[in-house]
Amino acid sequence: NNNNNNNTTTMWNSSPAASPNNNNGGGARRKGKGRASAFASSGGFDEEGALKMFEDMCDEDDCTVAGMEGISKLCTLLSLDPYSDIRVLVLLWKLGASKKPAEIQREEWMAGCHRLNFDSLEKLRGLVPSLDMGFLDMEEFKDFYKFCFQFNRQGTHKTLDKDLVVALLKMTLADPPRIPTPRLTSFCDFLEQSTDESYAKITLDQWRSFLDFSLEFGSDEELLSGYDEGESAWPVLIDEYVEFVEKMSKGGKK
Repeated sequence: NNNNNNNTTTMWNSSPAASPNNNNGGGARRKGKGRASAFASSGGFDEEGALKMFEDMCDEDDCTVAGMEGISKLCTLLSLDPYSDIRVLVLLWKLGASKKPAEIQREEWMAGCHRLNFDSLEKLRGLVPSLDMGFLDMEEFKDFYKFCFQFNRQGTHKTLDKDLVVALLKMTLADPPRIPTPRLTSFCDFLEQSTDESYAKITLDQWRSFLDFSLEFGSDEELLSGYDEGESAWPVLIDEYVEFVEKMSKGGKK
């Protein structure tokens, strides 16, 4: 599978420099050095090794958090592009980075290291092949798909900009294909061409509904013959997308 993508500017909602937790200082970060005792080594797992990995990437002003600057530093060591390689998001999902967008907290990191059984950069490198999305079953993928939306939010914002949504849809659903390619292509076209300000930002419900909708209506033939807007419980965004598909099927101009 090709894990890279040309959407290099939209993997995250902001660049490292825009992160509110960023200071641009370099060098090893050994703040909180005495905290290693809180994670005593056990069962062949080197807690201090895992903790040192986190301390090397944590924020300058808060050793309990690693924002995008630190995550990007780790990705560089793993030879992963933090802004275009979907495996970065798979790793963060597997680690359990769910408390706040665009960061991983120390407790999440340590629990994830335990769960994935790595305590060194070498061991983590060995896990990179397993981060391919093709290994996720549909239940796992749906949880990962939700995570992709949540992690890419900015601060307390509940929505994502439309352009970012389009980029993330292509990254998560295209390779391997989770939904029919024409469905993904036409929905992205619909979003990009829409001038409705209410769709300038997309909600989590709309994001998740599109995947469920696409799994229920795979082809346009199924959609046009089986979709009843009057009985629809889908978000209005989906109803309007169906109208878009109907117009396209009748040869309407895009």
